[in-house]
Amino acid sequence: MHGFVSHYTNKLDAKGRVSIPAAFRAVLTRDGFEGLYCFPSLHEPAVDAGGNVLLERIHEQLDKLPPLSRDHDMVSTALFGVSEILKVDGEGRVMLSDTIKAHAGITDQVVFVGLGYKFQIWAPERFATYRAEAMRQAFGRIDQRSPASGEGA
Repeated sequence: MHGFVSHYTNKLDAKGRVSIPAAFRAVLTRDGFEGLYCFPSLHEPAVDAGGNVLLERIHEQLDKLPPLSRDHDMVSTALFGVSEILKVDGEGRVMLSDTIKAHAGITDQVVFVGLGYKFQIWAPERFATYRAEAMRQAFGRIDQRSPASGEGA
C-alpha cells in the first residue's frame, strides 16, 4: 500500500507545532510534494491533507465541470481558494493555522486519519464520534451485501 493508512494521535508542542506521523511523511516524500496541502473538509469538521495525489484527484473532479462555469468556480474556491500549504520542518512538524484549528476544533491534540490518497486531521473527540458512526455505517453496508443476507455482492 502506498497511501495513507491507520490513525495516529499527536500533541501540539508549546509553539503550536505537531509532528506528522512518520508513515504519512514517507508517503508525502514518495509523492514528491513540498509541504502539506490542506483545506477544510467539505463534509466533516476535519481538515483534508495530502500532496500531489490529492491535487490530482481534485483536478480530476474539476475536469468534469465546464471551465469558467459557476460550479467550477465554486468547487475551485472550496478546494483551492481556502487551502493552505503548510511547511514541514526538518523534524516532520507543521504549524497548524488558526483557521485550520478552528474548523477542526483542535486544541492540544490532533488525530491523523489515513484515507488512502489523502488523510484527515481531526480533534480527538470529534474523530471518536465520527469513527463510531463510520464503523456502524461501513459494517451495515457490508452486512447488506453479504451472501448471508440473501443479496449478492
